[in-house]
Amino acid sequence: MKCVNAVHSSQLPDGTYGGNPMGFLIETEKQHFYYAGDTALHYDMKLIGDFKKMNVAFLPIGNNFTMGIDNAVIASDFIRCETIVGMHYDTFDPIKIDHNDARRKFELSGKELLLLNVGESREI
Repeated sequence: MKCVNAVHSSQLPDGTYGGNPMGFLIETEKQHFYYAGDTALHYDMKLIGDFKKMNVAFLPIGNNFTMGIDNAVIASDFIRCETIVGMHYDTFDPIKIDHNDARRKFELSGKELLLLNVGESREI
């Protein structure tokens, strides 16, 4: 596992510093995964796609506090990944998304967006 850059504020509820935000690259014998964490779109993501083939990427799509759907499509292009698991959406009003619109935008980019319900699992 490797830690990679994430761009997000890092402040605890009491206002103290919360440490560096980060994402993870997880490499197994069968597949490679990118877990972006709480992040905005950033150009460092392009380096991931330049050096590793990611089979699956977990990208935030809620748009408030993290990147939204449009930027997540760009991020998937940067990392050259065709299977995206959406995260950080629908858990409260400011990050609710239109599921059909989100899937359509990824499909137009030649990618699959998986939207899981809380507690749901899927084999990839």
